[in-house]
Amino acid sequence: MRLCAWYLYGEKHRGYALNPVANFHLQNGSVLWRINWMGDTSPRGIGASCGMMVNYRYFLEDTASNSALYLGSKQVKASEQVLALVSQFQQNSKL
Repeated sequence: MRLCAWYLYGEKHRGYALNPVANFHLQNGSVLWRINWMGDTSPRGIGASCGMMVNYRYFLEDTASNSALYLGSKQVKASEQVLALVSQFQQNSKL
């Protein structure tokens, strides 16, 4: 879960999210909201993401500002759950 959070939040390509689905949602003003353990137990889900699934949440009143922040400053808006996982990853990572 921590590694998944880091991958979605912290891994970048030219400053933007490395994951193309994350990049799409973040460009459109979403918040990286929740990572679900075993959220996709289909064979494809297990193979592609070890069964993890992510939720992006759109707060309509914030989508324009979130999009501008991401596109302009390359900052990802994320929930406390995701930020806690990222912090745990950073504390324990040897990268």
